[in-house]
Amino acid sequence: MRFIIQRDRLVQSVQDVMKAVTSRTTIPILTGIKITASDDGVTLTGSDSDISIESFIPKEEAGEEIVEIKLSGSIVLQAKFFSEIVKKLPTDSVEIEVLGSLQTVIRSGKSEFNLNGLDAEEYPHLPQIEENNKFHIATDLLKTMIRQTFFAVSTSETRPILTGVNWKVENGELNCIATDSHRLALRKAKIETENNENYNVVIPGKSLNELSKIIDDSNELIDIVITENQILFKAKHLLFFSRLLEGNYPDTSRLIPNESKTDIIVNTKDFLHAIDRASLLAREGRNNVVKLSTIDSGVIEISSNTPEVGKVVEEIQSQAIDGEDLKISFSAKYMMDALKALEGTDIKVSFTGAMRPFVIKPLHDETTLQLILPVRTY
Repeated sequence: MRFIIQRDRLVQSVQDVMKAVTSRTTIPILTGIKITASDDGVTLTGSDSDISIESFIPKEEAGEEIVEIKLSGSIVLQAKFFSEIVKKLPTDSVEIEVLGSLQTVIRSGKSEFNLNGLDAEEYPHLPQIEENNKFHIATDLLKTMIRQTFFAVSTSETRPILTGVNWKVENGELNCIATDSHRLALRKAKIETENNENYNVVIPGKSLNELSKIIDDSNELIDIVITENQILFKAKHLLFFSRLLEGNYPDTSRLIPNESKTDIIVNTKDFLHAIDRASLLAREGRNNVVKLSTIDSGVIEISSNTPEVGKVVEEIQSQAIDGEDLKISFSAKYMMDALKALEGTDIKVSFTGAMRPFVIKPLHDETTLQLILPVRTY
């Protein structure tokens, strides 16, 4: 195998596939990146057997030559060393050549590295996915949907299914739900499906987070293909495979209350900053708890009291408070995560009592909601 390639394109592809490579693997060859040169261009693959990423660099694009293939072939190179080398090469062009016994030479300017390669035949094959069931979504919308939900997945392995985000597709709508059983994030959007298939799958939160880092913020469509145990995201020159989590996701619809006893409308930023300040003294001790109380004439009091540290009290003016008076305590971190995930200048918070889950929504937007369980304080 021998080819010459533009360094910046190689660096970009290496960074993308590195997101799937881990040093903690029981399969030694997966600590490497597979490089395949063919007549069309160069393909790089990284995998940790949960996530696999394939990045393709075409021979030419928009009339510009990116890769010059001298001899096709493939090799697996140690990801850690290869990625560091490529980043630090001196010139804009890189030559990669595989000599006998898998010795690989990387040349750029006056710099030359020799790396011991591994046999590409040993590298596990990527899943072959039948593409008869797929739907599309704009890339920037997908990134937003991931950002607004994935933070609420559980980080504890006691219920592995909760470490994923539940995706449901029905009637041309995609519903994404994440919960760690103390909070819940939901986002829905209309999508284009090719055949009115329904899906209900759970995608590891980690996979979605890595995916959102490598797809562009563009409105180009990304294809999504779901099979029994895999999901494939297909963007231009990029394939991203993830395994799906096994098991049934709990039915979260019953958690979301339909009616409320107290509704507050408040400016998102003011509310977020007040909670942030209150949490400064709440970090110690009990789980970062702040307290919200409604006072008359639309004023909300945000406070926190940690006996050994001190206390903080702040009043903010809401735009409206409807319903019963309320005192409620909750995790400042959960509230701040939820507020950061919502878009829009104003939010509506709907409470159904001091010990019941409450719902936060952007004003005039029904596509997204956050739900938080309060904390008991005695």
